Amino acid sequence: MRAIETLKNIWKIEDLRKRILITLLLILIYRFGTNIVLPGVDPKVLTILAEQTRGGLLALLDMFSGGALSKASIFALGIMPYISASIVMQLMTIIVPSFQKLQREGESGRKKINQWTRYLTVVILIFQGMAYLTNLNVQMRAVGSTLPTDFWFNLSSTIIMAGGSMFVLWLGERITDKGIGNGISFIIMVGIMARLPHALFQEFISRMSERTGGLVMFLVENLALLLVFAGAIALVQGTRRVPVQYAKRIVGNKQYGGARQYIPLKVNAANVMPIIFAQAIMMVPISIVGFSNREVGPFWAAFMDNSGFWYNFIFALMIIAFTYFYTAITINPTQMADDLKRNNGFIPGIKPGKATKNYLDEIMSRITLPGAIFLAIVAIMPAFARIAGVSQEFAQFFGGTSLLIMVGVILDTLQQIESHLLMRHYDGLLKSGRIKGRSGMIGQAY
Repeated sequence: MRAIETLKNIWKIEDLRKRILITLLLILIYRFGTNIVLPGVDPKVLTILAEQTRGGLLALLDMFSGGALSKASIFALGIMPYISASIVMQLMTIIVPSFQKLQREGESGRKKINQWTRYLTVVILIFQGMAYLTNLNVQMRAVGSTLPTDFWFNLSSTIIMAGGSMFVLWLGERITDKGIGNGISFIIMVGIMARLPHALFQEFISRMSERTGGLVMFLVENLALLLVFAGAIALVQGTRRVPVQYAKRIVGNKQYGGARQYIPLKVNAANVMPIIFAQAIMMVPISIVGFSNREVGPFWAAFMDNSGFWYNFIFALMIIAFTYFYTAITINPTQMADDLKRNNGFIPGIKPGKATKNYLDEIMSRITLPGAIFLAIVAIMPAFARIAGVSQEFAQFFGGTSLLIMVGVILDTLQQIESHLLMRHYDGLLKSGRIKGRSGMIGQAY
């Protein structure tokens, strides 16, 4: 079989074999750490915390941390603080001139930006660590347990969680350098996929015992999941290629340029970021109502039902708006036009300079709309799954950030494996064509 032959070829390549084994080892270390509970916390009374993280923003954070948040683990804060800091720094390089200058300095500027990103990550970790301990104390008191409230416990626990998150970041960087794939993205994907077997098993048991449909309905659900997965692949890989012609230059006896290349413009240049932004904003009114302890009126009740029409309608509109916003700040047609002109390149039929900028801007506006609509549909698919009777835990895999992250990371990793195979003159992973991931494309979100 072709699959078995491909696995043999992968194992024959020593460098690729070492990278895969190192990746698996580091992932095992990460998964082991997610089960180490903070000192002073009784793991037997964390069931109410697990219930709290089944929905809302906490469910998203728990998913990104691989379940460490609900287990009060030393890795409870996960990798999200670093992602938040990276987003802030990315926006700063667009808005603040001094950061723009750093970005143009090349490798030295990139190192300085990464250093500032880590400083900002530590600051975010300290505040999130204190907030997490406060919430944990409230939840444990609700079940009649206690949590040490003295200064040294809070200080040591905050330091441990901050150190744990930075260690996870270090593991991700080691995977990127010594392993296979993007380490940070890979760790997030592993955390998401770690919940899939349990969710799948619980859905099977539920269909076979509690609800109608039985095995047939369970198979229909999995077929629908595969179709959504295929749609997410199309969304991640969708591009519009713009032809670019480079003018011929003769220097001495050598000729440069003259070749035609393509600029790949992504249909979904913003990736999962619009969904994350929209989810965070949609959680604000819910959190305010929850802290006010007042009776919820019909208006707020509509926004607290994440499977209701108005919640998902507003959610979809916000995703479309954020897709345009994030695409506009990450893709700069003016800079692209200037780079083409500087390198003696031009788009056939379009004048260099402002005309090229307007042409690229027009193309991005056209392809962003269908991409934004498709992204919104993928984001609200879990709501349709819950309406169809799918359990909340299993429905999370029918769309949203979890599905798009899994698809993107899997494609990127397979693309790297295929590159190693082709460099050693082995067949690729597909019979026809090449695997196309997010790497190397304009507008990769993370």
